[in-house]
Amino acid sequence: MKRPYILRDILLACGIVSSLLFVTVDIIASNQWEGYSFTGQAFSELTAIEAPTRPLMVAAVGIPYNLLIIAFSAGIWIFAAAAPRRNVLRIMAIMMLVHAISGFTGGTIFPMHSRGIEKAMTYTDKMHIIATGLEVLSMLLAIGFGAAAFGGRFRYYSFATILLLIAGGILAGMRAGRVAAGLPTPWMGVTERLNIYAFMLWVIVLTIVLFGLKKRVNSTA
Repeated sequence: MKRPYILRDILLACGIVSSLLFVTVDIIASNQWEGYSFTGQAFSELTAIEAPTRPLMVAAVGIPYNLLIIAFSAGIWIFAAAAPRRNVLRIMAIMMLVHAISGFTGGTIFPMHSRGIEKAMTYTDKMHIIATGLEVLSMLLAIGFGAAAFGGRFRYYSFATILLLIAGGILAGMRAGRVAAGLPTPWMGVTERLNIYAFMLWVIVLTIVLFGLKKRVNSTA
């Protein structure tokens, strides 16, 4: 009799739940902060030290989202045990874990200051940038190893997502100085959220792909 795979499937399902949670709370928090521009301000500003939405973001995203991603990475690790390209999948799982840790570090432990509050970048601002950079790098690597693990349309979709994230990262970097100076950043919220939501969608699609392959993995376990 085959051993049950309930735990693995629950862990993998956390990938879909994490993305839905993140997007939902982002929209709710953006609407709760009067004067916040969903299109013109960065997502990180919702978790800024002075932001009125910080308690909500930490309680609903900073902790739960990253715990869900950690659970998802554990599900991928378990899935990889009997899957082809085991090592590639495990590296992808590690990158998802790094994404969760760096995201929690940048958003919860080292949040940025709200724009215009500080004349110069503080220690926590610098650490936030470093953590965010590591988070973005881990996202790109996770997608890259995901592309290597699976062929066909998912691979092309992954490559397209990587290109989108790189382009969005460049645009966000060009506006970083204006955020620090407290200046307007038209459409920054849109370009940044295109990146964030693109990764969230990729996680959902990856989960669907993994569930589609689980019968094959179960039969060889």
